[in-house]
Amino acid sequence: MAFLLPIFGFLCGLGLASISGTSALKSIFSSVLARCFIPTVIIYNMVFYQAGSLALMLFSFSVAIIMFYLFRWILKDNLRALCVSYLNLAWLGFPFALALFGPEISAAMVALYVGGSIFGNMWAVMAVSAEKLPWSSVAKKVAMSPPVFALMIAGFCRLVGLQHLEDHQLLDLLYQAAKIGMSFTGMCVLGMWLRQTKVQWIDLLNSSRIYAMKLAVGALICSLTYWLIPIPQIENYIGVMFMLFCLPPAANIVALETHYQGTGVSARYIASGTIMSCVVVTIYGLILNL
Repeated sequence: MAFLLPIFGFLCGLGLASISGTSALKSIFSSVLARCFIPTVIIYNMVFYQAGSLALMLFSFSVAIIMFYLFRWILKDNLRALCVSYLNLAWLGFPFALALFGPEISAAMVALYVGGSIFGNMWAVMAVSAEKLPWSSVAKKVAMSPPVFALMIAGFCRLVGLQHLEDHQLLDLLYQAAKIGMSFTGMCVLGMWLRQTKVQWIDLLNSSRIYAMKLAVGALICSLTYWLIPIPQIENYIGVMFMLFCLPPAANIVALETHYQGTGVSARYIASGTIMSCVVVTIYGLILNL
């Protein structure tokens, strides 16, 4: 079920994109995913906290910063460096993780998502904006972003002792429904988006070169982290930690670029990166199941 649901969502997205008058569904699904399903999953996992979550948040946040400055140095381009480091952990990260590792990886994926989302909210606008933004504006944007707001709600719930509830079947049902909704809507949006985007072979070739570098860097970082950093239960999480380096650029980069620069160059990077990511994740999944 965990494997078939993302595929079903993707096929539904491809089908819906070919029907006139359904383009509004893409923004509706995206909004529901970001403002409802993902915050629900975050709150549940942070209330019923699992050891190692904070370390995984710091890992995701730190890796994003390292990748941004490393690839800015290599590519000499802020926008392309952002496309390497600011990842699509929402639409694709969760569905891929659930398909490859099963529902038990949800807590780890939430922690990785929160770290990456904080990076995105802090660095994305600064990377595409021609003006230097004050830190007060950046801090306000981060504080009001859905994942951080969800963390605040989870913190309040823990303060009032919600984690000590012995019977929380209703919360469990809401959590399961949110995970299903998250996986389906994420892949459905991806299908709708890719159906309407044209990608050339040169874009795929450039993306394949970047992914080769990303995977090499990811193997090095994950190996050093595994052996040198004492993250609780890291042997259970190292697979999904490496999966970060297989994920495509966040889709909202092109919206930020259009708003601040009046261009849409990153759309090619995102589309080609998403296609290559699907190939890389498929190969990764086959290797995991050998």
